[in-house]
Amino acid sequence: MPTFTINGKEVKTEAGKTILQAAVANGVRIPHFCYHPHLSIDGCCRMCLVEVEKIPKLTIACNTPVTEGMVVRTNTEKVLKARKGVMEFQLINHPLDCPICDQAGECKLQQYTFEHGITHSRFREEKRPGRKRFKIGPRVVFDEERCILCRRCVRFCREVSKTGELAVFSRGDKSIINTYPGISLDNKYSLNTVDICPVGALTNADFRFQVRVWFLEETKAVCPGCSNNCSIRICHRRGKVYRLLPRKNMDVNKVWMCDNGRITHKQIETSNRLTVPLVKKGNKLEEVSWNEAFDTIAKGIQKIKNNEIGAIGSPHATNEECYLFNKLIKNVFNIKNDIECIVPSWEADDLLIKKEKAANPQGAREFGVKTNDTSSVKKIIKGNLKALYIIGNDIIDNSNTKQDVLQTLSKLDFLVVQDTHNSDLSSIANVVLPSATFAEKEGTFTNINGFVQKTNRAVPCPAKAKPDLEILSGVAKAMGRPFETIEPDKVMDEISKNVKSFKNICYEKLGETGIKINN
Repeated sequence: MPTFTINGKEVKTEAGKTILQAAVANGVRIPHFCYHPHLSIDGCCRMCLVEVEKIPKLTIACNTPVTEGMVVRTNTEKVLKARKGVMEFQLINHPLDCPICDQAGECKLQQYTFEHGITHSRFREEKRPGRKRFKIGPRVVFDEERCILCRRCVRFCREVSKTGELAVFSRGDKSIINTYPGISLDNKYSLNTVDICPVGALTNADFRFQVRVWFLEETKAVCPGCSNNCSIRICHRRGKVYRLLPRKNMDVNKVWMCDNGRITHKQIETSNRLTVPLVKKGNKLEEVSWNEAFDTIAKGIQKIKNNEIGAIGSPHATNEECYLFNKLIKNVFNIKNDIECIVPSWEADDLLIKKEKAANPQGAREFGVKTNDTSSVKKIIKGNLKALYIIGNDIIDNSNTKQDVLQTLSKLDFLVVQDTHNSDLSSIANVVLPSATFAEKEGTFTNINGFVQKTNRAVPCPAKAKPDLEILSGVAKAMGRPFETIEPDKVMDEISKNVKSFKNICYEKLGETGIKINN
């Protein structure tokens, strides 16, 4: 480990690290545009110039390796003057449209202008025109005149998504970022280019002009899109979620996130959200109080023999919800039948997207729930069942079996559906219980590789909907066997004592990136 001096302080760093990497590791801030820790080094912006003893000229920190005894200065008069010069060149063609730019408030160019820029422009010529509001892809809008040619987006498409849609065309002052002819920026990870763009050149078509970023609150959570469980930030304001952004977790998703995962927040405010408990009276579902819904379930279940009652859990439920559902079915209902779980699937890839299109099938398996794909539905619901308690509507996800499933379920004596959204399944239920989406509850998910992460509540449930833990507790209480606790952290403590793979896992140890279970 070489020892070097930076701004008068002697520090050690790993061999092979650049000045910029070593500076960041030791809390020294060096401004930069083109450098990104998870992309190759380009060295084109020149913003990270520093002074190194025995080197006659300023050198770029992003591509200069640290050597033993090196002396680096990052804030000398010579360095600051160079930064001002770089900023002046960056702003020559950049439009003065911060008041209407989505990136305002989280823009590196804006930030560095305040810190290192000059107070006026000496440029009197016309600014170079560029394409405005250009749909460079179905989810990304390109304002070319804002582009500073840092080439981060180009490197991302070549090195991370490996789709290579973007390149720099032409030379010198005529250089532009563009897609190859006949191609658009349409890969599964295209919105990561928006995240890494240091200015407002690439923006999210869905988020444009929705809200100023400084009004947004952020809540650390887990993406519910697939069993990879990418660490995310839920950006919300006044009970509304505006966007999901990736959060750094080197064991799970590094700093990336797929485009499909980013739009999962749209499920929260759809017109078919279930918001009140419903009970079938005659041939019609009618709104009732929660107590009446719970009492109806208790009476309905108690009329049917234990071996004629089935349960289908949800791969979207948290670990705590899976555990309490198991407890409700096995201990409260005293059902001996296995708890089944239908897991929807889609096409996986080699980067982040996993085949199981649900947040917690691995967690469900840890609690003894049998996970099946949608082709197994008919097998699960055949037999002598007269009552069924279902969480979610994955059982009708397969269009090939949907009608047969609905027809079979409609013949049951008693059907309870606990779900977030109205569906053909809830329309045939005897009792419908409105539950919370991922952004409206607290708990943990276990990803396909065994990493347990905590997700946090960002917004409240709509109307009378409740988190699943409260619903399960209400049913247990109506059955005369209430749970000891439904606090997520205390439920996890109970899980840690009773489930071998979760031994020694508790909320205090999870931190922001989670820990791996003991398989």
